[in-house]
Amino acid sequence: MNASSCDVAIVGGGIIGLSCALYLREAGHDVVVVEPNDPASGASRGNAGALAFAEILPLASPRILRKAVRWLFDPLGPLSLPPAYLPRIAPWLLRLWRASWPSHYRANIQAQAALIGLAETEMLSMLARARLDGHLRTEGVLEVYEGATRFDAARETARERLAHGIESRPVQGAELAELQPGLAPRFTHGMLIPRWRNVDDPQTLAVDIGRQAQALGARLLRRKVRAIEPAAHGGELALDDGTTLAARRIVIAAGAWSHQLSRLLGDPIPLETERGYNTTLPPGALDLRRQITFSDHGFVVSPLSCGIRVGGAVELAGLKRPPDYRRAQAMLDKAKAFLPALRIEGGEQWMGFRPSLPDSLPVIGRARRHPDMFYAFGHGHLGLTQSAATARLIRDLIDDKPPAIDLTPYRPARFF
Repeated sequence: MNASSCDVAIVGGGIIGLSCALYLREAGHDVVVVEPNDPASGASRGNAGALAFAEILPLASPRILRKAVRWLFDPLGPLSLPPAYLPRIAPWLLRLWRASWPSHYRANIQAQAALIGLAETEMLSMLARARLDGHLRTEGVLEVYEGATRFDAARETARERLAHGIESRPVQGAELAELQPGLAPRFTHGMLIPRWRNVDDPQTLAVDIGRQAQALGARLLRRKVRAIEPAAHGGELALDDGTTLAARRIVIAAGAWSHQLSRLLGDPIPLETERGYNTTLPPGALDLRRQITFSDHGFVVSPLSCGIRVGGAVELAGLKRPPDYRRAQAMLDKAKAFLPALRIEGGEQWMGFRPSLPDSLPVIGRARRHPDMFYAFGHGHLGLTQSAATARLIRDLIDDKPPAIDLTPYRPARFF
């Protein structure tokens, strides 16, 4: 496709960018999505397929920091930080620690709950409008725990969720065995969260959203953005083939690479990447009834149409360090121990970059100095979950309408 100008240019063809394209095209805007790779081939491809409408608690929390101290002593555990990367990430970690202070933590829960509430409404509406609700699975999620002590600690999270209208049900014994046959006996307690949703394949869903946007007239430009040049109204994207794309508005939704572009606009947003790992086993590898979350071990097992996905973990190691697939294997070995009937042959390993900000909230809003430039990135583990909500808010901003929720907690200027 050749294009030299458009109304809205969206930099990034993942689930956030493609959802923005659909919402903006529905509103009548001339939209071009600029993406150098196949659409939804990054983090949107390899996630667990969760629409995590119960995940209102920020990762920047006392609960996670307590676990992190223990996890860091396990070289292949749920959290890894290579010593050589520590000097570079230290400022981000300091911000993370500050975000976990009680006053900040409580405010961030409110902000996360508001965005998640909008996310549920907008995602279900978007899928219905686009006739893509066949991708939805509604079995909920089952969190499992080893013993009463671990389970009692999880009740704090359940109480916090309930305060925001998110119900969960404790299960054990025969009911736990019925919800997931073959679970190792070490897991004695569980929490079923019915409001949770999953999709059959996150990449397929994202691609279908993009196709719907294209069917309505959005265009896809397979190029890499090298630079952004603001103008009096909008700006120009300098592309890797030497051409430019002029746009009245530009939306940066490039995932873990977004901060490289925001810096060009004078906004050095402290984005880091939580590198995640998984293994996707062939379909039929296990009679898996719903997503199982092994909370104390930092990974999940998800049933997808493409197979059984075993994934999670957080590796704070930036964008350049080679993948360490021992982490994927460690989770797979644990999954086999926890679900003995799991057949672990023939799997495909993957590593991807989750774009994360230290307070666990995305940036959604205008660039500080350029009102025609918009940011939509930093969703961490919740990109799929919050994609439709983000698209709705970006559309509200571009159309100069009051946003569906207060955007103050997500404003880019909160870091400066």
